[in-house]
Amino acid sequence: MRKFFDEDGFVEVSTPILTAGVGGASAKPFETSANEFPGDPLTLRIAPELFLKRLVIGSGERVYEIGTVFRNEGIDATHNPEFTICEFYEPYANLEDLIQRTENLFSILKITVDKLAQDNSVVRDNIAPLAIDLRAPFKRLEFISTIETAINRCLPDLSTPTAFDDVVALYADLHMPLPTDATLPRLLDELAARYIEPLCAATPTFITHHPAVMSPLAKSFADPKTGQKLSRRVELFIHGREYVNAYEEENSPFEQRRKFEAQLRLQRDDPAERALHERGVDEGYVEALEWGLPPTGGWGCGVDRLVMLFSGASRIADVQPFGTLRNVVALGKGRVGSRKLSE
Repeated sequence: MRKFFDEDGFVEVSTPILTAGVGGASAKPFETSANEFPGDPLTLRIAPELFLKRLVIGSGERVYEIGTVFRNEGIDATHNPEFTICEFYEPYANLEDLIQRTENLFSILKITVDKLAQDNSVVRDNIAPLAIDLRAPFKRLEFISTIETAINRCLPDLSTPTAFDDVVALYADLHMPLPTDATLPRLLDELAARYIEPLCAATPTFITHHPAVMSPLAKSFADPKTGQKLSRRVELFIHGREYVNAYEEENSPFEQRRKFEAQLRLQRDDPAERALHERGVDEGYVEALEWGLPPTGGWGCGVDRLVMLFSGASRIADVQPFGTLRNVVALGKGRVGSRKLSE
């Protein structure tokens, strides 16, 4: 991955892991403190996004980072609270540029891994060949129209004050149970999981143009056909699993403040994110946007999950040297014994 970005003129950078704010993703952070700043709560970063965009503002360069992020959430076959992410930010790149760069990267990675397996018997004997065609172009599905086709009805206007209640009514009509601590983005996520993601199993598939309410850091626009407010965003799914999240970055400080405030209202109503609501708008980032972020494309990919894809591993623990956080905690307490680290 480094070779891919280096050869295309990106600058590799390193951004802070300890931060005084929360941003760049919708996730619960790990909280900590520093003796030097006893009154200031700190968090481990959940994403490097906001710092990377500050670097674009200050330099105008294409930048990328491969590093560790932390999300205080559950552990399962594809999730661990500590994992490696790759993010890049490219000035003047639009959504189509991001899609093409993603297709190129995944095609090159498959060619590279296949050649490595052909030339190296150890690699060949320890990875399962990836039985999927990663040549461009990948299939594309629009978020709203795909759901509407599947349920044979139109979604309500998702930008109105009654949107949450309207989607709850839709759930009742579809005989779908509401998710725990339902919010409008969470309801839409569940609809995508049921009606779109199963269509992404056979071939690599981009899900495009999510509702704007799901993407507070992405540029948005009104769909001329439906009037729905959509984001210039794309996700890549392979074998029904998400690998890439990318979008055109919101670069208006006024629009970004409005979107942050709307996000805070959602967090206020969500018990799981109420602590994030109390931190308020990220004023430092909004101020940075006032200096001028050029039109920019942003892209993120979980590296551990990518290694799983190309190695044939079924669990994230199998591609992390000491397994998941559960294993690391057990090691610290001397409780692992003869158990395999990947369990």
